[in-house]
Amino acid sequence: MTDEEEVVREEHTAIPEAGAFGRLVDRVAILPAMGIVAAMAILIQEVVLRYVFAAPTIWAHETTVFLCAIAFIFGGLLCASRDRHIRVVLVYDYLPAGLRRVFDIVISAVCALSSAAFAWAAWLMVQRAAWRPDGSFHLETSGSAWNPAYPGLLKILLMVALGLLAVQFLILAINYAKGRR
Repeated sequence: MTDEEEVVREEHTAIPEAGAFGRLVDRVAILPAMGIVAAMAILIQEVVLRYVFAAPTIWAHETTVFLCAIAFIFGGLLCASRDRHIRVVLVYDYLPAGLRRVFDIVISAVCALSSAAFAWAAWLMVQRAAWRPDGSFHLETSGSAWNPAYPGLLKILLMVALGLLAVQFLILAINYAKGRR
C-alpha cells in the first residue's frame, strides 16, 4: 500500500494516558449509545401511533429528549478519555514532542480545574432542582401533562459527569507529567 492509498483510521478506544478510568468510560459508552437507538425506536413508534392510529403518547418526546441528553452529557467524558476534545491544533501540531507534552499537561490541568468549577456550579443547580426549601427531597419535574422528573435527573447526571470529567482530566495531567503511555 502506498502513502497515497493509505487509509487514515481513528482509534475508537481510550488513550493509554486515560488509565483504567478511561478504559471503564470507554466500555460504558455503549449504554448512552443504546439510549440513542431507543430514542429512535420511540420516535418511530410515536409516528406510527400518531399518524396511523391517531393515538399519540404523552411521554415519547420528553423521553427521547432525556435519552439524547444523557448521551450528550456522557459524550464529553468519552471525548476526554479518547483525547478527542477540542484543541487549537494550529499551534499544537507544530510543536516538538517535548513541548507538546508540556502543553498536554497544562491543557489537562486547566480542563480539570474548569470541569471541577462547572461541577460545583452544577451542584448549585442540583440543590434547587432536588430539594425543596424545607429540605425535603423532591426532583424538579417538567411541568407537562406527563410531568416526569427528567429535568432534576439531568441536572444530577450533569453534575456527576462534570465531576468525573474533572477526575479524567486530572488522571490525564498526572500521566502526561509522568510520561506514561
